[in-house]
Amino acid sequence: MKTLYYNGNIYTGNEFTQGFIVEDGYFVKTGKNEELLNENYDEKIDLNNKFVCAGFDDSHMHLIGLGNTLNVAKLNEHSDSLEGMITYLKEFAKDKKAGGWIKGRGWNQDYFTDVNRMPDKHDLDEVSKDEPIIITRACGHCCVLNSKGLELVHVDENTPAPLGGAIDFDKGLLYDNAIDMIEKYIPAPNKEEIKEMIRSSSKFLNSFGITSCQSDDYSMFRQIPFELINEAYDELKRSGELTVRVFEQSNFTTLDELKRFVEAGNVTGVGDDKFKIGPLKMLGDGSLGSRSASLSKPYADDPSQIGFCLFTDEQMNAMIDYANAHNMSVAVHAIGDKCLDQVLNAIELALKNNPREDHRHGIVHCQISRPDQLDKIAELKLHVYAQSIFLDYDNHIVEARVGKELAASSYSWKTLMNKGVSVSNGSDAPVEIPDALKGIECAVTRTSIDGTGPYLPHEAFSVKEAIDSFTKWSAYASFEEDYKGQIKEGYLADFVILDEDPFKTEPRKIHNIRINATYLGGDCVYKA
Repeated sequence: MKTLYYNGNIYTGNEFTQGFIVEDGYFVKTGKNEELLNENYDEKIDLNNKFVCAGFDDSHMHLIGLGNTLNVAKLNEHSDSLEGMITYLKEFAKDKKAGGWIKGRGWNQDYFTDVNRMPDKHDLDEVSKDEPIIITRACGHCCVLNSKGLELVHVDENTPAPLGGAIDFDKGLLYDNAIDMIEKYIPAPNKEEIKEMIRSSSKFLNSFGITSCQSDDYSMFRQIPFELINEAYDELKRSGELTVRVFEQSNFTTLDELKRFVEAGNVTGVGDDKFKIGPLKMLGDGSLGSRSASLSKPYADDPSQIGFCLFTDEQMNAMIDYANAHNMSVAVHAIGDKCLDQVLNAIELALKNNPREDHRHGIVHCQISRPDQLDKIAELKLHVYAQSIFLDYDNHIVEARVGKELAASSYSWKTLMNKGVSVSNGSDAPVEIPDALKGIECAVTRTSIDGTGPYLPHEAFSVKEAIDSFTKWSAYASFEEDYKGQIKEGYLADFVILDEDPFKTEPRKIHNIRINATYLGGDCVYKA
């Protein structure tokens, strides 16, 4: 069936036009109204001059993690004060079954107006001393347990912290690899529950105009094997319930796990246009908000902290070298500049051992950086997975956290683009809500949604660059730029209809633009 969409304001990824024809899930023709109306078609839809572009592609997030977060206490909505968050948790706990874990995610101590500290186990003991509680910071790199929870995960004052992690037993705080250490004691969901997480989060993405995502899922529940996650995706794909295209950023923490994955036939590019294996994903360090990102000098606002890397040099070198030698791309989380040094050294070594011209190895986040590191990223022809939406929060803290000198060369994604580096965009959901239009606004304005900033305004994207970072360049990151990310003949008919034109909207109001409808392969998967 051929469907004509006409009378639109369409940004194809290269130019503006008025319409297109969709057949069997693909764009088969684009052009002006007069020429398209003379074509053969079975149905025509008047776009009423609405703005249309390719569907947004969130190039780094956690789809299953987002689905899980949709079902726990939503602490991001109650972080104005610690007292208010604890009151909300008490109400939330009343609806949970006795004996089960009470879970929440999204708190951020920097938003508390009544105290200047993180929540601790004593706060959670006020909610319950009988049922275990775990609440995870917005960044995912720090969590708090109550006394009962600490007892059930066998953490006490004598428990040693693992490499790349930290434990503050007196406060019930665990960081990074210490969180992985306790997950085996917390019941994991079954396959049907995993599928429901994927369904709900996919629909949530569709409501923001997102048709593709590059998702780190294997790390959400470490006790669940990758085979079960892949089965869940395959079953949803075959039943027609997968409403986003997924490029799996395959997260592993040991070389043995990675080898088992690759030897089972999983390398970058294996799969189809609905679910495909992506790069090896590694988590190099922590987060700026929790002061666990690994810096080359102590934190300016807490000189007792310098953060930590989650892998030794030997571990990271070995895993990246193996992936590179076996035709896998790598995408490594690096927020602090010391971690970025480690990652750049590992990739450079791997490419010397096994040169590859089109490897598309990448840095996820690439936040705190020095000028020499920006040059090295360009020299190695790396891809950068940016999250412009991070500026919404980080504008408030970056200079205080890392000092003026480091802040002056950080979040420098436009500088990287000017050096020839490919830069895609995303949300890192559930760290942030996957609102692509908010991300586009932050990329263009370099301010927070509340107006804080601008931070390094010379790093601002044009509207075109910002939209392209969520479409064309995200498709490039997943080696899919030849058939996805543009409204173009022969490309997948993934598109979003907006009520207003972001090119003509006042930049500080882009986030207010309404998503009218979202289409995946020509099928409507969301309608306002």
